Amino acid sequence: MTEFATDVGYGKPNEKLKDALLQHAPLSKAGLSERLFGLLFSGLVYPQIWEDPIVDMDAMELASGGHRIVTIGSGGCNMLTYLSARPGRIDVVDLNPHHIALNRLKLAAMRHLPSHADAVRFLSRAGLRSNIQAFDLFLAPKLDQATRDYWNGRRLTGKRRISTFAGNIYRTGLLGRFIWASHLIARLHGVNPADFVEARSLREQRQFFDRQLAPLFDTRSIRWLTARKSSLFGLGIPPQQYDALAGSGENLADVLRQRLEKLTCHFPLRDNYFAWQAFARRYPQPHEGNLPAYLMAENYEAVRNGSDNVRVHHASFTELLSAKAAESVDRFVLLDAQDWMNDRQLNDLWAEMTRTAAPGAIVIFRTAAEESVIEGRLLPDIADQWHYDCDRSLELGVKDRSAIYGGFHIYRRAA
Repeated sequence: MTEFATDVGYGKPNEKLKDALLQHAPLSKAGLSERLFGLLFSGLVYPQIWEDPIVDMDAMELASGGHRIVTIGSGGCNMLTYLSARPGRIDVVDLNPHHIALNRLKLAAMRHLPSHADAVRFLSRAGLRSNIQAFDLFLAPKLDQATRDYWNGRRLTGKRRISTFAGNIYRTGLLGRFIWASHLIARLHGVNPADFVEARSLREQRQFFDRQLAPLFDTRSIRWLTARKSSLFGLGIPPQQYDALAGSGENLADVLRQRLEKLTCHFPLRDNYFAWQAFARRYPQPHEGNLPAYLMAENYEAVRNGSDNVRVHHASFTELLSAKAAESVDRFVLLDAQDWMNDRQLNDLWAEMTRTAAPGAIVIFRTAAEESVIEGRLLPDIADQWHYDCDRSLELGVKDRSAIYGGFHIYRRAA
């Protein structure tokens, strides 16, 4: 049965996140930047996760019924997609209680809504008041008290939080607001990003990028804006990640243009729901394109049945691993969390991963810049226990449809 801890502390100050993020004195320039990001990050950030789960699954080489995975939750989509491969167990961790609530709700939707069509309506279709009725009838009775109270809780408008699912959950959160603001800025420059989804071929996608989007990054206003760390907080990029990007020596506008080129030009629009979220701010309809893998009909039974093998924890990665037995984890999914970490935090994390890694264990993560953030930073007795699969990392990084990150990295437990 899916385990839901009740001590999440919805609505309380997020001490776990603060401990992970704050590394500088409060009144220093870096400290003020960290605290501003922490304030923005204290609410819902990612209604949808922005790491490609198909790339993850290829890298992890998941086997049915066997692998034990520990992953950061974020928007929850990747964890649900991993279930299509029928792993043995998934532990989900996140420092943000809003993400915990969302992960628990998405799991409950896949497990307790009556049919695949009901799950698709609830998790991918906008403008349906019936989603609130579905929550009240099928989901609320199955949720733990804290999570049920969270979704029944009132926003500043007076509406229940669950009413978000009667509108469009994917237009909310910090990332949703960032995408809205990006659309607004583009329209002020005479470009409507939503027109991109009218493209019917890779050739038309390339034409739209070259003619409409690429020139925006040469404008004085956007180059000035992207030179400010706070401009990328809406992408969930903390000050440390911004510094890593800036350290590449390129103007941030040029880096963002390169990432956007990959998103728009390297994958057919029909097969890239990340592009639909970025440009249409919604998922495609059936005649327009494909939904995330966990919502596809062919994966429904595996995801639904596998949801009982998921445990959701309001904890840091290191904290969860410290309570696990030696050699008890097969796969570790760190997303981009290490971009935030100092050397002590990195070594504490990798010490626990080394202790809990089963023979043949695999670690995957992403970085804002191209290079792996752990090279040269781990203590030798830890680093010697892991092998960096550089060739496979580069091969799969090219295939990541979300296109946000500079690097995708795979480490294997040394024999």
